[in-house]
Amino acid sequence: MLESIKRWLADAPPQVPGWGDLSAWARSKQLTLRAVREPEGFVVEGRAGSIAWRLEWGPSQRSYIPGAELRIRAELSVPRELQALVLNRELMDSMEKAVFDQYVEGVQTRIDTTTPPEMRWLVMFPKLSGTELKTLRDGYGALSSYKPWLQQWLAGGLTPALAALPTSTERPLVMMIARRRLCVRTALAQPDPAALDAWLRLFECALQEAQRV
Repeated sequence: MLESIKRWLADAPPQVPGWGDLSAWARSKQLTLRAVREPEGFVVEGRAGSIAWRLEWGPSQRSYIPGAELRIRAELSVPRELQALVLNRELMDSMEKAVFDQYVEGVQTRIDTTTPPEMRWLVMFPKLSGTELKTLRDGYGALSSYKPWLQQWLAGGLTPALAALPTSTERPLVMMIARRRLCVRTALAQPDPAALDAWLRLFECALQEAQRV
């Protein structure tokens, strides 16, 4: 009896608006959808060609993303030391101010490991100039441990895909490569199938362009 209850609890859907629509969407695309332990949240797993990806929706893991957060991750065949970051301009400006307030005005001389890597990188790695960012210069910032790789990553279809997105502090976007993993983070209050499809298209474009480089 106890084991039956445990199985029922494990299989129970999370408290997510439109869970039935999400299940139908996942089945139609042959994706794996499952619940997580959080009161609200789920995981979707799929493939882009030969590369497996994992999509997570649930409570935010970053202070700069309010409310619910969407995360999509995949492993890449890139040098392990490669680190790259693309984020919307307003978020970059607010992060830089937070880093300045904490470590300069606070007279703290070292950035500790509890600070998210995307914030630490703002003071560690060279940024692309407006000229180098081209059509992305007004809406985005970008930096990397190896700028030529980053420029090649943005040289193809990824730039128009990013330029087509609305950018604001209400919709922060972080796209980063670290430890051979591509990760996209953004705020997403309602995880409806149309929104998930749009973000997966962007992610798969970033994945494809990384493979090209």
